[in-house]
Amino acid sequence: MIVRKYISVRSLLAFAGHHIWWLVTYMTLVAVCYKTFDWHWISIPWLPVSLIGTAVAFYVGFKNNQAYDRIWEARKIWGGIVNSSRSWGNLVDSYIQNSQLTPDEIKHIKKRLIYRHIAWLYTFREQLLIPTAWEHISLGKIHRKFARQRIDRQGVGQFKDYLNQEQTSKYFAEIQKWEAAPNQATYITHLQSQLLASLEKNETLNIFRQIEMQKILTEFNDHQGKAERIKKFPLPRQYANLSFVFNCIFIFLLPLGIVGEFAKIGESGVWLMIPFGVIVGWIYVVMELIGDYSENPFEGFATDIPMLSICRTIEIDLLKMLGETNLPQPIQPVNEVLM
Repeated sequence: MIVRKYISVRSLLAFAGHHIWWLVTYMTLVAVCYKTFDWHWISIPWLPVSLIGTAVAFYVGFKNNQAYDRIWEARKIWGGIVNSSRSWGNLVDSYIQNSQLTPDEIKHIKKRLIYRHIAWLYTFREQLLIPTAWEHISLGKIHRKFARQRIDRQGVGQFKDYLNQEQTSKYFAEIQKWEAAPNQATYITHLQSQLLASLEKNETLNIFRQIEMQKILTEFNDHQGKAERIKKFPLPRQYANLSFVFNCIFIFLLPLGIVGEFAKIGESGVWLMIPFGVIVGWIYVVMELIGDYSENPFEGFATDIPMLSICRTIEIDLLKMLGETNLPQPIQPVNEVLM
C-alpha cells in the first residue's frame, strides 16, 4: 500500500514510464512517414478514432471500477480479521478458567490458543501470496524481489516460531500434519477447534463459552473463504483481456487519426503531433495498468493490501493481551510503501 499523499513523478515513471519510449517511437514513425515520405494515405478521419477512444474510455472505466471493488472488498475482509482476532484474544483471556489447574497451566493454554492464531495469520497471508496463472507471474518476480527486500528489513518471516513452541510437547505430531496439510491455514483452525473441544471436556471451558469461541473460529473461516474467493476467481477475462485489446487498437489508430489534423496547422504541425499523441496514448496505457494491477489485491505489490502490516498489528495486540513485554515492532513503510 502506497502511504504517501501524492505519488511522485519518479514512482509514476517507474510504474509506467517505460511505455513512453515505444509510444514516442511509434508516433515519430507515423510523423516521418507522413511528412518525409509524403505517405498522406496513412491518414484516416479523426471522427471514427474519437468514437473508438470514447468507447474504450468507458470500457476501461468499467473494468477499473470492478477492479477497485475487488481490492476494497479484500481490505474489508482483512479489517474483519482484525476485529475478529481482537475478539478472539479477549475471549481467550477471560474464558479460559479452571480451579483445578495452576496459573502456569492456564497461561500455557492461553498461550497455545493465541500463538496458534498468530501462526494462522501469517500462514494465511503466505497462502494468498502464492501466484496464480492470471496474475503477473513474470513481472512479479521483479516486484516480489523488492517486496522481499522490504520484508527482510522488517525482520519478518517468523510465524513458524509460534507453532514450534509446541514441538517440545506431545503436539509435535500435529505440527507434522500441519506441514503436510494442503491448506495449512484451515488445518490450524481445525486444531483450534479440537483444542476448544478438549478444554470443554476437562471443564476448563463450559459449553456456552465453547460455543462463543467456536463462533469466532467460524468467522475466521468465513474471512478466509471470502479472501480465497477473490484470490482464486479472477476478474472475468472477457473484461480484463478485451480492455487491453481495445486499448491497443485505439493507440494504433490514434496517430493515424490526428496526423492529418495537426498537418493543417502548418509546416511544424506534423511534428507537434508526436508529443500530443504520446500524452494521450500514455494516459490510456496508465488507465489500463491501474485496473490491471488492482484486480488482484493479493500479489504482494506496492498497490496491494498491506497484509504484513495488518498481521503484525494483530500480533502485537494479542501478545499484549497475554501480558508479554517483548513485543515486535510495527511494520514501517519502506520507500513510501507499507507491505
